[in-house]
Amino acid sequence: MGKHYLNTLFAPTSVAVFGASDRPDAVGQIVFQNMLESGYKGALYPINAKNAEVQGKRAYASIADIGSPVELVVIATPPQTVPGIIETCGLHGVKAAVIITAGFGEAGPAGAALERQLLEAAHRYNIRLIGPNCLGIMRPSIGLNATFNKGGANVGNIAFISQSGALCTAILDWAQRNDVGFSSVVSMGSSTDVDFGEILDYLVSDPNTQSILMYIEGIRNARSFMSALRAAARIKPVILVKVGRHPAGSKAAMSHTASLVGADDVFDAAVSRVGAVRVQTITQLFTAAKALSCGFRPVGNRLAIVTNGGGPGVMATDRASDLGLTMATLSDGTIEYLNQHLPPNWPHGNPVDIIGDAQADRYHHAVKACLEDENVDGVLAILTPQAMTKPLESAQALIDLANTHSKPLLTCWMGETQVASSREAFSKAHRPHFRTPEPAVEVFSHLSAYYRNQKLLMQMPGPFSHHVEPDVESARLIIEGAMQERRKVLTEMESKALLSAFHIPVAKTLVAHSPTEALLIGQQLGYPVAMKINSHDISHKSDAGGVMLNLRNAHEVRAAYQQILDNVQRNRPEAKLDGISIEPMIVKPNGRELMIGVTTDPVFGPVITFGAGGTTVEIMGDRAVALPPLNQFLVKELILDTRIAKMLGKFRNMAPANMVALEDVLLRVSEMVCELPLLTEMDINPLILDENGALAADARVVVEYRQPSTDRYAHMAIHPYPTHLVSEWQLADGTDISIRPVRPEDANLVQRFVHDMSDESKYFRFMNSVHELTEAMLAKLTQIDYSREMALIAVMTEHDQEIQLGVARYAINPDGDSCEFALAIADSMQGKGLGQKLMLSLMEAARLKGLRSIEGEVLSNNHNMLKLMSRIGFIAKVSPDEPSITKVRKTL
Repeated sequence: MGKHYLNTLFAPTSVAVFGASDRPDAVGQIVFQNMLESGYKGALYPINAKNAEVQGKRAYASIADIGSPVELVVIATPPQTVPGIIETCGLHGVKAAVIITAGFGEAGPAGAALERQLLEAAHRYNIRLIGPNCLGIMRPSIGLNATFNKGGANVGNIAFISQSGALCTAILDWAQRNDVGFSSVVSMGSSTDVDFGEILDYLVSDPNTQSILMYIEGIRNARSFMSALRAAARIKPVILVKVGRHPAGSKAAMSHTASLVGADDVFDAAVSRVGAVRVQTITQLFTAAKALSCGFRPVGNRLAIVTNGGGPGVMATDRASDLGLTMATLSDGTIEYLNQHLPPNWPHGNPVDIIGDAQADRYHHAVKACLEDENVDGVLAILTPQAMTKPLESAQALIDLANTHSKPLLTCWMGETQVASSREAFSKAHRPHFRTPEPAVEVFSHLSAYYRNQKLLMQMPGPFSHHVEPDVESARLIIEGAMQERRKVLTEMESKALLSAFHIPVAKTLVAHSPTEALLIGQQLGYPVAMKINSHDISHKSDAGGVMLNLRNAHEVRAAYQQILDNVQRNRPEAKLDGISIEPMIVKPNGRELMIGVTTDPVFGPVITFGAGGTTVEIMGDRAVALPPLNQFLVKELILDTRIAKMLGKFRNMAPANMVALEDVLLRVSEMVCELPLLTEMDINPLILDENGALAADARVVVEYRQPSTDRYAHMAIHPYPTHLVSEWQLADGTDISIRPVRPEDANLVQRFVHDMSDESKYFRFMNSVHELTEAMLAKLTQIDYSREMALIAVMTEHDQEIQLGVARYAINPDGDSCEFALAIADSMQGKGLGQKLMLSLMEAARLKGLRSIEGEVLSNNHNMLKLMSRIGFIAKVSPDEPSITKVRKTL
């Protein structure tokens, strides 16, 4: 593997600073001074047309005068000069630039025009840009401090990416005092070119970075952001603070759902789904990072608290309840153990109050017992300095325990003078410690969120969740019919037909155009019935007086028909009416009224919501949010996130609701979102659920035209598992083989496949001696993001066990038009045509993705591979720099 394409930005061997000067407090003066003082290890050139020398170093009038290659330029000159500077840098072969200057897109039409010129020049010469209007970039390990921050940063293993330069300076100042070091600090500014996704991509492969912290104000490209965040979070902890929100569209929300979902809910759901953790404050950002860097293996949210004072224990318990954590129930064995080691008057429960005279041995026994209890996922130990307390000895006892247990152990030594030496001991041992209980509990909640979100990250649902496939074609025809009539809102009849096409049970509905017709329909359906106005123009029928329920006979139906028309004429005189829909009243004594919705977030696209239903839905405000596609695991999580979930089990005299039916409807709604890109809003309200099943009593759907795309799931932030690429094939000897995209749960399969390869095959595939795949490598190979890469594996089944026979994969290059491939075939399968079949399948997948070419590197002595490449039309060319490697390429 060659160097990452952003290497010149993060690890340049030479840097030129435009605007470097001796003028005190000028941005260029501070940047150049920072580069000198941070001990940058590469070549450093000040560029200043007026002075022969800057800060004791020879200055150059232009980059052309330098006479040596420059990898990175830092620009701190007036905005009108920047496009010209980028042009001269392009001619000099520069590949990366940090533009600190402001006055571009954020400064009105003239600035936006300058920004366009700047980007055109950068694209012409393939120069990657950070900024404009940013603080700059730091890599403390190589002495790179290309910022105008007053001062540098300590070397460490945390990468920090921020959209706010001002916040960056405050954090760098805070970090110096708090002994926090960085592998990288990137201030993105306007991020007109290099975005979050690409920086995350670099940091994942950076060995100096162990965790990634982010400060986010807004997101431009949800798919790229989600894709990169997921790729990063599967290998390194990613923790972020998000403020503000992408402004929602100004048009009034057309359904209950759209007005309910605060966009911040959606951001939370998105971040959780890709395995990252969101915190609320900057302090939490760093304390969570420190806790995760301690090697803890968080596994849940059940907290035990050990304290020598009742008050602090109650404070911690209150905060745990606020955050939705579970106070662990100690096992009988733990209670028995504690009875032997604690005074008789301990409260025999959690919090474990070990009484005010507790010393180190009591802390040791109590914390050890909790850490070893299977019902406990983490422990918070609190100490308040009392007359007989020995804070340092107790601290040392817990440090020793933390070194031998993997569960999170957090400490809170309260006070100041008497506990100062204990805090030093915790810091020296790199153990997280706090001054008050609440922040400690918050960090535990972030650790348990990390564990939960990592489980969400592993979910890779396909677009279809059932063996009985929906009638997608009929559903699309219903939507096209509305579009041809220039309507966005489907009628209730059309909405229910759409649900039926996806096998969601709906209440039978017929439309009457006269009182007599209404009578006949009432008799046919059987009383009691419900009647609702049928109009394209009326979204909320109740508000217009267009709904009458529980009509018990022909007389009431006739009267209701006229009453509804009169109400609507009075409340909505402009509405065009198309009769009145009639349906049987759904009498379910054990029925719970629920709501399932779809709304479209301006950043993350379609979102599925679930919660309590009925007419009071806005007042109740009970809903949870998830990004599609969903599978059973994700659906269960979505249901559990609501208050109504507690009413779905046995409740008072009601039998438990049919959860399988509810999960089924949510999975079907996920299918609708995947397969109907024009569906922008939907309410199923109420969905009535009882012990026998679910029924959609009312539904409304909003659709909107969308430009067709080669990517069938372009409307979604998360790419579903690509079931359309699954195929069956047969070897000449009759062996049945499945070719399918790899899944996260294939880790053991892939590990065995690589383990069984011969040394030569491993060398040809990895171009170095790989014996076993590390956990990080396995994650990278199996937890792939289908919007950026593809891996097709060939498997056969033997004794109900899958065996991997080969794999072909591609990764899309930064240009978005081409991809790089790799191929590996089991030694026993070589020469049987499997390699060719996998390559042809991979090339077809790349074509479907809209890619234009595929390329790769093959060792020049891998003759069989080179023959295969020639056979399927690749052009081969020996690399001039490295004769042992042959580059192969084919236009798709």
